[in-house]
Amino acid sequence: MLNAHQQQILRLLIASHGLSRTAIAENMKLSKAAISTLVKEMLNAGLLEESIPESNGQGRPSVLLKMRADSAYFLGASLLSEQVVMVLIDMHGLVLASTQMPLNPDPQQLSAALAAAIPGLIKQQGISADQLIGLGVTLSGFVDENQAVCVQSALLGWKDVPLAEMLKQQTGLDVSLENDAKALAVSEKIFGVAKKARNFTLISHGDGIGSAHFFQGQLHRGAHGGAGEIAHCTIEPGGRPCRCGKRGCLDTLASLTAIRESAREKSLDAHTLAALETQAVKGNSAAISILHQAGHALGLAIANIIQMNDPELIVIAHQPQAFDGLLKTVVMQSIDTHVLPSMMGKTPISTIEIHTESWARAAASVAAYRFIIQLPD
Repeated sequence: MLNAHQQQILRLLIASHGLSRTAIAENMKLSKAAISTLVKEMLNAGLLEESIPESNGQGRPSVLLKMRADSAYFLGASLLSEQVVMVLIDMHGLVLASTQMPLNPDPQQLSAALAAAIPGLIKQQGISADQLIGLGVTLSGFVDENQAVCVQSALLGWKDVPLAEMLKQQTGLDVSLENDAKALAVSEKIFGVAKKARNFTLISHGDGIGSAHFFQGQLHRGAHGGAGEIAHCTIEPGGRPCRCGKRGCLDTLASLTAIRESAREKSLDAHTLAALETQAVKGNSAAISILHQAGHALGLAIANIIQMNDPELIVIAHQPQAFDGLLKTVVMQSIDTHVLPSMMGKTPISTIEIHTESWARAAASVAAYRFIIQLPD
């Protein structure tokens, strides 16, 4: 079991490409002797490795410490579509193996199916069960503050399902549940574009819209685990009815589902965002109007987040070919229009593509986050 100082060392190494003992000591305000003792234990445990960078001709280069990719392994399962995707990742976040299975929404049968898939996944890589640290599960819906119970998921038809405990009984692993957008934010924090950001927001743009926030290096869950429900912020009072029961939610204006619905209403032959973008390029006024409406709404929501939270970074996660062209242009223009002039252009915006394994990798990242990032109670 790592102590608090050793967990802090791992946090520092995650946010870098390697650090010397001296740099770690300076950052943690501990003596080099104390750091050397902590590091020796971690080297002996197989968590860290040493590397010597190429010399630049100005003296002997410092030995750098890095996390070993094979020091720990994590499993992740995504319950976001008709097919469950399950992956195995290493300490660097690399997907080593994956599998898929039909989604059975019965919690007991689902738990059994996930447990049954684990031996095959680890066998592919020659990994023993005792090298597995934890299992993360990502789903659409609300998860309690302890990441143990699915409070509600319309997609799965669940209410107050203690899935983490059910899976723990089946697998013997530490299990963490997480909302899809929060899981993706965790993945970007420890393995992706937000590694060095302590304060950032991730927006997931797909059939629905989600968001998640990191404040001072920690995932913000809110008092009841529901922080980040940007999809149901009211953007157009009295607007289109939303599945949540309200009207004018961001989801009804800017999600891919809403964009496709608008295209159908205007009798456009555009079943994908890429097709709609193509029509807009050709000058189709209806296509241009739809993309302007969606982009304006999403940009307004992001501008409000920037105005309220002043993040270091905004990450927009999107499906392939689903955030290009006019939509992206209008989103960026809308952000600039709706933030204070003094804040315009100060928040970098990165975009990442979401692929089939992205959500399952994000789920595995949640398990890694519990091991690496969070301090012990």
